[in-house]
Amino acid sequence: MKQKFNVITSTCIPLPLENVDTDQIIPARFLKATDKAGMGDNLFRDWRYHADGTPKKDFVLNDPSYSGVILVAGKNFGSGSSREHAAWAFAGYGFRVVISSFFADIHKNNELNNFVLPVVVSEPFLLELFQSIAEDHQTEVEVDLPHQTVTNKATGRSEHFDINGYKKHRLMNGLDDIDYLVQNQYKTELWEQQNK
Repeated sequence: MKQKFNVITSTCIPLPLENVDTDQIIPARFLKATDKAGMGDNLFRDWRYHADGTPKKDFVLNDPSYSGVILVAGKNFGSGSSREHAAWAFAGYGFRVVISSFFADIHKNNELNNFVLPVVVSEPFLLELFQSIAEDHQTEVEVDLPHQTVTNKATGRSEHFDINGYKKHRLMNGLDDIDYLVQNQYKTELWEQQNK
């Protein structure tokens, strides 16, 4: 879903597990889908639901004391296969931001292409976020894309995060790659006229 990014302040859903791979994010049996619709229903499907479809009460997405559009995840997030369906599932569920200390490159780019912002923070800052959220499930985190900062509102501590300038421009303006090309079509046409 195309949404402009600016500053997002939200409570968080913690997933303090390392090496979460794309098969755990969206199981392979859902990869036949060619449409993003409903993909969020199957985010972490095997962790969220029993075989009969009933929710597993001990999984964090089924815990009503946690809510928000920010997922705070453990190190090495999104490893494994390159399936874009994993990013579709995050966007479809409603997540706007995923925070971790390390993302698999392909998954990180898939998130960016689907208007989910992956934010890389240091290990100590990630641990602090997990601790703050555990102590108070209503802890808010502010993600400021223009200034590229993430702030733990419980402690007031902030960190800077990196993002490719082109991806940042796209997110802040709600543009996908095609939108960007269409927006800049006049530059191509001008170049063609000047270089006949």
